[in-house]
Amino acid sequence: MKNAIFYLTCLLLSNYIAAQEFQLSGTVTDQKSQPIPNVTILIKGTSTGTQTNEDGKFSFYLEKETYTLVFSYQGTDRKEVVVDLIKDNELDIQLEEILEKLDEVLVKSVRVEADSPITHSNVSKEEIATRNLGQDIPILLNYLPGVVSTTDAGTGVGYTYIRVRGSDASRVNVTLNGIPFNDAESQGTFWVNLPDFASSVENLQLQRGVGTSTNGSGAFGASLNLLTDAVSETASGEISNSFGSFGTRRHNVKFSTGILNDHIEIAGRLSAIASDGYVDRASSDLKSYFLQGSYIDDTTLIKAVAFGGHEITYQSWFGIDQTTLENDRTFNPAGQYTDADGNTRFYDNEVDNYKQDHYQLHWNQKYTNNWSTNLGLNYTYGRGFFEQFKEDEDFADYDFTPIVIGGETINTTDLIRRRWLDNDFYVINATANYKDNNLDVDFGAFYSFYDGDHFGEVIWAQNAGGSEIRDNYYFGNGKKDEFTIFGKTTYRINDQWSAFLDLQGRFVGYETTGDTSDRVPLEVDEKYDFFNPKLGATFHVNKTNHLYASYARANREPRRSDFENGINTAERLNDIELGWRFTNKKAVINANLYYMWYKDQLVLTGALDDVGAPIRATSGESYRLGIEIDADIALWDRFIIKPNLAISSNKNKDFVTSKDGSLVNLGDTNISYSPNIVLGNMLIYQPIKNLQLGFLSKFVGEQYMGNIDSKASKLDSFFTNDLNIVYEIKNIPVFKSIVLTGLVNNVFDLEYVSNGFFFTFDDDFTNPGTIITREGAGFYPQAGINFLLGATLKF
Repeated sequence: MKNAIFYLTCLLLSNYIAAQEFQLSGTVTDQKSQPIPNVTILIKGTSTGTQTNEDGKFSFYLEKETYTLVFSYQGTDRKEVVVDLIKDNELDIQLEEILEKLDEVLVKSVRVEADSPITHSNVSKEEIATRNLGQDIPILLNYLPGVVSTTDAGTGVGYTYIRVRGSDASRVNVTLNGIPFNDAESQGTFWVNLPDFASSVENLQLQRGVGTSTNGSGAFGASLNLLTDAVSETASGEISNSFGSFGTRRHNVKFSTGILNDHIEIAGRLSAIASDGYVDRASSDLKSYFLQGSYIDDTTLIKAVAFGGHEITYQSWFGIDQTTLENDRTFNPAGQYTDADGNTRFYDNEVDNYKQDHYQLHWNQKYTNNWSTNLGLNYTYGRGFFEQFKEDEDFADYDFTPIVIGGETINTTDLIRRRWLDNDFYVINATANYKDNNLDVDFGAFYSFYDGDHFGEVIWAQNAGGSEIRDNYYFGNGKKDEFTIFGKTTYRINDQWSAFLDLQGRFVGYETTGDTSDRVPLEVDEKYDFFNPKLGATFHVNKTNHLYASYARANREPRRSDFENGINTAERLNDIELGWRFTNKKAVINANLYYMWYKDQLVLTGALDDVGAPIRATSGESYRLGIEIDADIALWDRFIIKPNLAISSNKNKDFVTSKDGSLVNLGDTNISYSPNIVLGNMLIYQPIKNLQLGFLSKFVGEQYMGNIDSKASKLDSFFTNDLNIVYEIKNIPVFKSIVLTGLVNNVFDLEYVSNGFFFTFDDDFTNPGTIITREGAGFYPQAGINFLLGATLKF
């Protein structure tokens, strides 16, 4: 493999030398020398063009000639520049005036600017596209600083998860066009419900730590804000297909009418993804859609957006023990049972089957050069179940009546059950913005209401015990309402100093009735009032060096499963961030130091409940202390390196646990699922025009799956490497271009585990009267070397 890559690189390099092409690159900035993303650069008289990235940079590879470049923003010409290209050339372009794109207003209230005192990373549509072959968003974001991604099925398709700074996905606040995506009760983010959503993302921002004020559950590890496809000025169409290991395949079609009659655009996408999974029977059958209609003029943007998905995935969250991991890595115990002849079999429909639809309406209005408003409405409808075959279940657990036959009482049965979720989520979000040369003010209000039913039914039983069809053997309901008001201000004191203030009031009510899935009554009626202040400052040392500091507080209510475990105390987090940003023509470097200290943090115990959801416990006092560094460096023409490093110490203070029948203070222990080192790197080489080679590496240090520093709970470190190839064929008949993409994951075929679970239990059977605490663990193995190949036809 290494020799093949070397010879391929040499061949492509020789082609480049023969072609005599030169690099035309540059940076676009505003009057304050701040980089401007999403500026369109067209070569006059041709259809060739590009856009600046989040750092304001752009690049072409062109043959020797004289070119006129047209720089524009939101369709308005700003500047023409003539370039006589006889060698590699780098430009510095300053636009005198820049208008904010109306599309960007959708997420303005939950995002921060490039020079804000909030630690963040931006990812553009173009960056996502290079590896977007059907894997979920957590996998596509795996190479960002402090991020660890994992997947149940071992392939990045199906159930996938993301952790940031050791915080799990339920503590990463996700918004789609400013609307919360986290489930209101579980606080989790289930990307499997929106398969191929990355194909409809214009850009995203990941804020690490508390971040800025956002809508929905408070961020305790990060905030992830996604903006869906922007309005396209020109008509376009795409057909994409990809195929790969383990029967993985993705098919989608996209279209845009462009702007019709100067005001209207209609765009959409249909996708289908399927995979057999690396783990046995861990199959995925995923379908999704995205449709938007837009009205736009100089001061108004109205968007109606509908998107959703239907997922059917065979369950693969049971994991395997250490012995099975060593002898049969792909074994999946889900659905296992013993038939009447004593043979081990697997139920063929042990699946999750869930549908989720989102309907959004956004109205952005610009009144003057200073004032604008945004109104967002949302309705989300989710419904579905997971199905299980269960052996020897007690009648009493399902309200079955015992059966007496010939004097013998039957009170157990094999059965198939479904546990249902049926929920509605309503949101209204209103914001206003005032902006001039020195002041940028956002303020607004947010209200949401969630109504969710939880119920179970038995769809087949060997002995039904007098039950009726569609009887519910348990039923519960949860209602949650939230009202948030916020105001945040960035004030540019002078050319060097700017200050940031963000004040948020968040008021949450949660009420439950009925029973849990274990048929235990759950009666909750709690209200929480939170005040979350954030403040910071940025110091512009010079054009290339910026320093920042910030403090933020966040409070967070428990989730439904916490209440089931008797926890009703809210968590509190204080977060201090100190950072340095360096930008010049060849490099962008970000470094930050953070200290996050918690009161009553709900840490993962490592154990799972009977539906595979992580169980949490209050840790009292705890903290996360770390340093993060990431860079984007042009080592030489056509060769870029993007390393990042996160080193941290994550500790519970004076952690108390039950051991051998007594409470024991273990002192300071490691917080679960929090590796002390996470390292990523991307080597990107563009040997010829339209060809990009990427070599991507990720190292995750060892971590504990529990909070008691048990050896049995330790996950070993792992170091994986991926190879990414993208080649675009342009100027061909019928098509605008054809993009060919290849991705080889885990190129060195490493056997590794990225996630697992850990549990303890008290054993007094061996020696009655003496309690001994025993430990156990499960693991989720990930796939060895595997590949995905794709082709996108653009019209």
